[in-house]
Amino acid sequence: MTSLERAARPVAWAEPPAVIRFLEDTWTVAQGEVRKLVHDPTEILTRAVQPVLWLLVFGQVLAQTRAIPTGSMGYMDFLAPGVLAQSALFSAIFFGIAVIWERDLGVLHKYLVSPASREALVTGKALAGGLRALVQAAVVYVAAALVGLHLQIGVFQVVGVVLVVVLGAGGFATFSLIIACLVRTRERFMGIGQVLTMPLFFASSAIYPIAIMPTWLQVLAHLNPLTYQVDALRALMVEGGVASFPIPLDIAILAGTQVVLLAIAARLYPRLAQ
Repeated sequence: MTSLERAARPVAWAEPPAVIRFLEDTWTVAQGEVRKLVHDPTEILTRAVQPVLWLLVFGQVLAQTRAIPTGSMGYMDFLAPGVLAQSALFSAIFFGIAVIWERDLGVLHKYLVSPASREALVTGKALAGGLRALVQAAVVYVAAALVGLHLQIGVFQVVGVVLVVVLGAGGFATFSLIIACLVRTRERFMGIGQVLTMPLFFASSAIYPIAIMPTWLQVLAHLNPLTYQVDALRALMVEGGVASFPIPLDIAILAGTQVVLLAIAARLYPRLAQ
């Protein structure tokens, strides 16, 4: 039983260890967010449109032009991991608007007065953002299989893709939560979210190699967490995919970014209710 549930039962029992309580509360918050997606299947359908268009239209056109050098990999194989990362980014970066809705509906205040720690609340939100992105992963895998891409479906590769997708999308969902805590209105949040998505996407290796970028853009790409998410996905998802960095380094950077963002979000989260 989580802290959120224990708050509704004023009876005495021994408190579980802090770590167990943290995990329970985190999972409770994440479950609530994922349940919203299950109860609204239309959102799943709309999420499927963007990656399918990228693979079936944009990718096919660029593959025919042969304008982007990708070495021994076909361009479509090169693009698929970038489309997955991009789809997860676009859904995660607007995750914070739901938190603003929660404040307006009074749900946020219920979270904040519960015994659950602020760290558990924001970690649960981040985990939910990562789990929701797995829908994008499933759509991209199906679309990629339909166009005949060379996917790796071994247990190690699939587990690795799940981990990288959850870490990457969770990080951007947390970043979105921080923005929501700072701007506090839906209108400003939407404007900032739209401004951020394209630079994050194009300043990464999602649709072209870092090597062909101008020097200043290469610097930005190396500072962009999306670059490391795409890099790991490219090595894990498609046959012949080669990572520019060691996969453990990619995962470590994603995890480190997530920890830093969670620490910032935990401090700012209560401000959203003020």
